[in-house]
Amino acid sequence: MRILGIDPGLARVGYGVIDVTESRRQMLDCGIIRTEPGCSDGERMVEIARDLRVLIRRWGPQQAAVEKFFFYRSSNTINVVQARGVIMMTLARFKLPVVEFPPMQIKLALAGFGHADKDEVLDAVMRELNLSEPPRPDDAADALAVALTGWFQR
Repeated sequence: MRILGIDPGLARVGYGVIDVTESRRQMLDCGIIRTEPGCSDGERMVEIARDLRVLIRRWGPQQAAVEKFFFYRSSNTINVVQARGVIMMTLARFKLPVVEFPPMQIKLALAGFGHADKDEVLDAVMRELNLSEPPRPDDAADALAVALTGWFQR
């Protein structure tokens, strides 16, 4: 099964594509969709949708896994939620089944502890995907963790 993991954001959307079977897990691609801070929010949303469509067409995932937004007081909370809505709409247009996980569930699935730190989750991602180097940037590594959680929770 091919899974597209997504770590939503407005300035940076992390993505990770994995191919998995019962005996093998392989990273195919990871990175970020970066939007320009000088552009309007609407233009940034268009860029996210456009780049996400390119990724879906390139990799043909059978499932998407998306991190649920963890609500906190921040000046960019609304923008991130709006970007997440664009992501969910784009996935729906491709009729991709979507599973969603809050951060604690991702940490629990990968590190065995819902309050694990970033390094513990990163170590688990590297071990599960047999990576010799950590995926960069952090948003991409987080997206791979989301994709793996999608596989573990199937």
